[in-house]
Amino acid sequence: MITPSEVIEYLYCPRFVYFMHCLNIPQHEDRRFKVLKGREVHQRRETENRDYLRKKIGVTKKEIGVYLASPSLRVRGIVDEVLTLEDGTMAPLDYKYTEPNEVVYRTHRVQVILYGLLIEEAYRMPVKRGYVAYIRGGNDLHEVTIDPDARQEVKEVVDEIFAIIETGYHPKRTPYRVRCVDCCYKNICV
Repeated sequence: MITPSEVIEYLYCPRFVYFMHCLNIPQHEDRRFKVLKGREVHQRRETENRDYLRKKIGVTKKEIGVYLASPSLRVRGIVDEVLTLEDGTMAPLDYKYTEPNEVVYRTHRVQVILYGLLIEEAYRMPVKRGYVAYIRGGNDLHEVTIDPDARQEVKEVVDEIFAIIETGYHPKRTPYRVRCVDCCYKNICV
């Protein structure tokens, strides 16, 4: 099984999957500032305002830090918040220690959709949307629609990742060279 974080890394640069799963080279993310800051934020969110419900989006109940796994999706992960909504649906909420933007980054959107699929399978409740909260410099909440096209896109991404893992295929690196500057694999990526 893979995690939504690994899916984000794949979308950032496909070679992450190759280095981690085919060559078994750890990325040592515990040494990276953004990762450490993100973990700190998640720990704080798990202890602060535990009873706070986002009434503006119709939350009637929430669960914090829920581990979910799906053999059929081949994905496992911990959802920051699993929300029950007043319309009878459920939704994931994921916190990101990132500056707010007018649009949800593709990596974050795909991660939330994956969490939505995990919730739907585990709880056997419909999931039509998810949320990303950008909390650096405030608390900016964005909605992500989880429709059939989004579901298909995410399943295709997961299939692409497993194609690399199963065949040992060495994918092209990201075309966005600026991403290479902060990459833990930049010294071995050729």
